[in-house]
Amino acid sequence: MPTNKASTGDDGSSENPLELFLRIGLEEKTARNTIANNKVTNNLVAVIHEAGVVDGCDRTVGNLLYTVATKFPANALVHRPKLLEYIVSSKIKSPAQLEAAFSFFSSIGSEQFNVTEFEEACGVGIEVSCEEIKRTVDEIFEENKSLILEKRYRTNVGELFAHVRERQRWADPKIVKQAIETKLRELLGERTAIDDEKPSRKKKEMPAKVEAQTVAVDDSPAQPTEEELNPFSIFPPPEENFKVHTEIFFSDGHVLRTCNARKTLDEHLEKTGGKVRTRFPPEPNGFLHIGHAKAMFVDFGLAKERGGECYLRYDDTNPEAEKQEYIDHIEEIVKWMGWEPAKITYTSDYFQALYELAVNLIRTGHAYVDHQTPDQVKESRENNQDSPWRDRPIDESLKLFEEMRQGRIGEGEATLRMKQDMRSDNKNMYDLIAYRIKFTPHPKAGDKWCIYPSYDYAHCIVDSLEDITHSLCTLEFETRRASYYWLLHALCLYQPYVWEYSRLNMTNTVMSKRKLNRLVTEKYVDGWDDPRLMTLAGLCRRGVTPTAINAFVRGIGITRSDSSTIRQDRLEHHIREELNKTAPRTMVVVHPLKVVITNLEVGSVMDLDAKKWPDAPSDDPQAFYKVPFSRILYIERSDFRLKDSKDYYGLAPGKSALLKYAFPIKCTDVIVGDDNETVLEIRAEYDTEKKKHKGVLHWVAEPNTGVDPLKVEVRLFDKLFLSENPASLGDDWLSDLNPHSKFIIPDAYAVPSIRNVSVGDSFQFERLGFFVVDKDSTPDKLVFNRTVTLRDSYSGKGAN
Repeated sequence: MPTNKASTGDDGSSENPLELFLRIGLEEKTARNTIANNKVTNNLVAVIHEAGVVDGCDRTVGNLLYTVATKFPANALVHRPKLLEYIVSSKIKSPAQLEAAFSFFSSIGSEQFNVTEFEEACGVGIEVSCEEIKRTVDEIFEENKSLILEKRYRTNVGELFAHVRERQRWADPKIVKQAIETKLRELLGERTAIDDEKPSRKKKEMPAKVEAQTVAVDDSPAQPTEEELNPFSIFPPPEENFKVHTEIFFSDGHVLRTCNARKTLDEHLEKTGGKVRTRFPPEPNGFLHIGHAKAMFVDFGLAKERGGECYLRYDDTNPEAEKQEYIDHIEEIVKWMGWEPAKITYTSDYFQALYELAVNLIRTGHAYVDHQTPDQVKESRENNQDSPWRDRPIDESLKLFEEMRQGRIGEGEATLRMKQDMRSDNKNMYDLIAYRIKFTPHPKAGDKWCIYPSYDYAHCIVDSLEDITHSLCTLEFETRRASYYWLLHALCLYQPYVWEYSRLNMTNTVMSKRKLNRLVTEKYVDGWDDPRLMTLAGLCRRGVTPTAINAFVRGIGITRSDSSTIRQDRLEHHIREELNKTAPRTMVVVHPLKVVITNLEVGSVMDLDAKKWPDAPSDDPQAFYKVPFSRILYIERSDFRLKDSKDYYGLAPGKSALLKYAFPIKCTDVIVGDDNETVLEIRAEYDTEKKKHKGVLHWVAEPNTGVDPLKVEVRLFDKLFLSENPASLGDDWLSDLNPHSKFIIPDAYAVPSIRNVSVGDSFQFERLGFFVVDKDSTPDKLVFNRTVTLRDSYSGKGAN
């Protein structure tokens, strides 16, 4: 439960919030519930001080003040003191008037307002007499008399009250309630025992049994919500960015409410033309994963939906971890995902501007040079203790910061820290580091700098400098919102609209860059593009299409719910849907079992038509491919059994099955090994009449006598980890690796029509799954990766 520090009055004395709330007439239970909420407590304390009722007030006024503290529109806080004047002077004295005031101020924001218009909108000075209320109640009772007589004291009094409000908006609700109760007694008399009886429920009549008949059932799906149709509808337009972004509560009791001044917003809108401008800001220190696909969908997708633009910005503030390899990969993946940046920028483009703003931050008393070690900083934060250098003279910090820039102070001997609030309830206000010393050349800026800005310092400033309209990030950054706006406010910079959404968590994998890097560098996987990883390079190599990934991300939505982990089979569902439309069919036998067709002449080869698509029109030659049918062919070893059973539809001694696109064959003999169990070869006869069979087998035949079918390597991939959440195992997460996540079949047989395919081509291997040509393929041997199996285990609605 959050705790509240005592508020401080103008005379410096401490006061107890509970006592303060009781003095304005709140019930004790309400007052105690209020102090359990830090935000409401600070708001209400501020409202009481603004209203000048620290010594107490009438309960009616106190209740209105409480409503102001909890419901006043955040975009119009500048007008709150004026509203409080109206409440304390009883010019606004009813909940209806207060709600009207909220609506009025919400519509004008922080702009100046016309007092006459405000008073008219809120019914100031309008007094509805008791006679007028009684007359209105009489009229409503007359109009609803028959219904009231029927229902008696079970009449919905709330509806009667609403009818009065429609005609007498500013009537005192207490007098209205009394008038309605009096009228009910006049019309109905005193309550009787019948009025207190619960209404009897009619027993549901069971329908009589009738003969089965066809009934029209509406199976049409429920209409999607606006957010499902357009997940970006939740974001406000740029011109509305004058509302309060956040409230920052300081340990000394004061509250900072940050928002753009109208002039600042107008200047911003002029630069952007009023269009949406977002940014996708990856750090170039690793390969992107599927979580970044969601970020791209949000950032690029919003800009595209609103006719705006999205920047690709490299957050390159850590020269030790950044590589050109990662920069090239990110650009390639962004384009592969179907997104086109309006501009490619780097945080390092703004190093000079960031430095100059840091100097200004020191000059205004909002930053200082600190000499604490990382361990000392950690300890001081844990104990809410100020740095011993926090209050050093501004000139001294300016001199030391310049020495840091010139390289005259050693690495780790000094940092520049923002002077925020070491006793805040938010740890991300504990004097965050703005600059640190690193004698490492920068991949882009070279050796010009030996001080580098931190993420917490640079990110928000560059958002502002680039005139970003919507700064969108995942929920773990929500607590940084206070620091984000504190810094922009301290520097008097334009403030983008910040919104956080839930990060994408997937089962049976890890997406931490640190863990991914360890898997790669310690050779647990075959590089950043290993098909078992949820990196976008790995998914691409596995044959997953960007269309399927974007459909998956769109399907899970842009929400703030951060408690669910998405199952991999949900992603696989979208992959199948896409590949089922785009991947042509072909036949590959991964575990070949030799079949000799004894009633087909040696050397005889028939070229048969096979469909690339199940619904291919028969008159389209492009929809078919040729497969040779010869005396020696191969079926899957799992499609033959020595012992038949009723529920088995494959081949068995004396049993027939249909070879797809070819003929039925009947097993006439079996050649087994010395153990009398291992099947070495099957002898069979084919029937030229293509009769229907329950068992349909895929197959591959020799293209010519004595020539083996096309040999290919097939790689079968499974989930990389055994448990759904390997990260929960702590330091033992590597012990959860699935030892069977990769299985290589070096000598599968394929039809000859796929001999000349290219890397990245996808196919459906009939009855086996979807596969893609891997980059390890050579002119001598093709390699196929399994993308997904054919079976879809995703249950759809309600499943994560």
